[in-house]
Amino acid sequence: MMERADSVQKLYTRMRLWEFPDQYVIEPTDGSSGSSLAVSRVDGSMKLIDEVPECSNLRVPKIYTIFGVVGILRLLAGSYLMVITERECAGSYLGHPIFKILSMKVFPCDHSLKSTPAEQKKAEMEFSSLLNVAEKTPGLFFSYETNLTLSAQRLNDLGDESRLLPLWRQAEPRFLWNNYMLEVLIDNKLDPFLLPIVQGSFHYFQAAIGKDIIDVTLIARRCTRRNGTRMWRRGADPDGYVANFVETEQLMQFNGYTASFVEIRGSIPLLWQQIVDLTYKPKFELLKLEEHPRVLERHILDLRKKYGAVLAVDLVNKHGGEGRLCEKFGSTMQHVASDDVRYVHFDFHHVCGHVHFERLSILYDQISDFLERNGYLLLNEKGEKMKEQTGVVRTNCIDCLDRTNVTQSMIGRNMLEYQLRRLGVFGAEETISSHPNLDERFKILWANHGDDISIQYSGTPALKGDFTRFGHRTIQGIVNDGFNALQRYYLNNFADGTKQDAIDLLQGHYIVSVGRDSAPSSQKGGIEAIASFPLALGLVLIGFLFATMSLRQVRYDFRHFFFSLMWAGISVGIAAFVRANGRVFCNRPRLHNPSR
Repeated sequence: MMERADSVQKLYTRMRLWEFPDQYVIEPTDGSSGSSLAVSRVDGSMKLIDEVPECSNLRVPKIYTIFGVVGILRLLAGSYLMVITERECAGSYLGHPIFKILSMKVFPCDHSLKSTPAEQKKAEMEFSSLLNVAEKTPGLFFSYETNLTLSAQRLNDLGDESRLLPLWRQAEPRFLWNNYMLEVLIDNKLDPFLLPIVQGSFHYFQAAIGKDIIDVTLIARRCTRRNGTRMWRRGADPDGYVANFVETEQLMQFNGYTASFVEIRGSIPLLWQQIVDLTYKPKFELLKLEEHPRVLERHILDLRKKYGAVLAVDLVNKHGGEGRLCEKFGSTMQHVASDDVRYVHFDFHHVCGHVHFERLSILYDQISDFLERNGYLLLNEKGEKMKEQTGVVRTNCIDCLDRTNVTQSMIGRNMLEYQLRRLGVFGAEETISSHPNLDERFKILWANHGDDISIQYSGTPALKGDFTRFGHRTIQGIVNDGFNALQRYYLNNFADGTKQDAIDLLQGHYIVSVGRDSAPSSQKGGIEAIASFPLALGLVLIGFLFATMSLRQVRYDFRHFFFSLMWAGISVGIAAFVRANGRVFCNRPRLHNPSR
């Protein structure tokens, strides 16, 4: 049903990259008869050549095997070619092989730096250092044969003309991770090298139910419009695009039938932020209250266009900082509520606590009518549509990670049971829990999916993952949650600013230009010029060490008591100063102001 026409020029699946002194040459080695691509190491300009240049005996070029061109990024003085150097097959999607990127490598085209002014050269080095962070981007997937950015339903709805287009032209731009980096290749009409990449998650399993075999696949697609790290990308932007927006598709295949069910998650679609300041839980700040109705309306309108009816399930607490956000979200949703747009609040922590997640059945009872009415995609053996999904559940908590994943897996479980009953695999009262092998694999599938999405946004695996993985909370899971929570604290405060800069650079949220700035870091003044958390921590510890040493000498000389007080006072003073100016001591993004 979704085969691409033979007339479409296929993507190169394996290439050889030659590193010459003046250029890189990318030669297809997968049996294709296409031309090689030459990329200048001076300015990144490109051209197709019929054959690889002959090698000089004096300098033998380095040769790399690569599996795709991610794209080219232009900075102040140079361009940077990014390619895939390692991949592994992650499974198949609708019969097409899917690959996960294991490693990428950046090849600089920056010989023009030699004649660049010193200040610009320094700025270029700072920008290019962010590409080292970008090389380690997790959760990237691609296919040479099918469009991973579209769900099975949207692929099925593609017209004949659209199916004839190259994959990058069929792609949904918001899920195309390398959209910005492909622009130079698109301008040069290099279709066989234009490899669409999505960030997210891809897992599958096969299970036997009696004599029947079913395949279940879970694929997540992360939106790039407001992409970023946990604390530096919160809420919505003025256009209604939200942080940590992820489309999750659960696909089931059985005897030629294909069933697909899509859910989405995303940050609360209001203008708000939570800037790190060394506290464990920074305060929530609502911004530009008068614009909230317009921003939410844009967000919901976009969802209506893409998914149909919308049921927003809000899992945040009713009290404290979360409570203010919840109240504002609920009251603003009243302006857009209709027969096809509904808001349900479910205080996850209050109802389920930390162990009673089975109480999510209370939520399911509230939303089951929406799920039954809007259904899922079902295709028969001929690829003909028997049923389609006409609405979507949008789930959020604060991070849209832990509570959200537990809830989405519960909804996914119920929908898979619907599908299996419809196809006659399950009886009327049969459930996934009735089949231990299927039950275990389903839980692991969703737990791995939750970990992947969490690592990309927060830097750690998901919390509450033990419930998703085992069906109940465990002591080990609670201990792991504590460790991961501390790790999130460290990353949010001391690492994610740089990571956010790398994301903004790769996604084109920050466009480098000579006229705009000569350096990524603005001139620092005042406290910012001297703020260093490691230095401050060191001074506090030294102060307490000297205070302790002086206290031990008091019995010999009472004056040491005052020295002890002095050192303790200095330590407390420095600690109080750091606490009062916590934001300045954190690792903050320097390219894109998080405040609107």
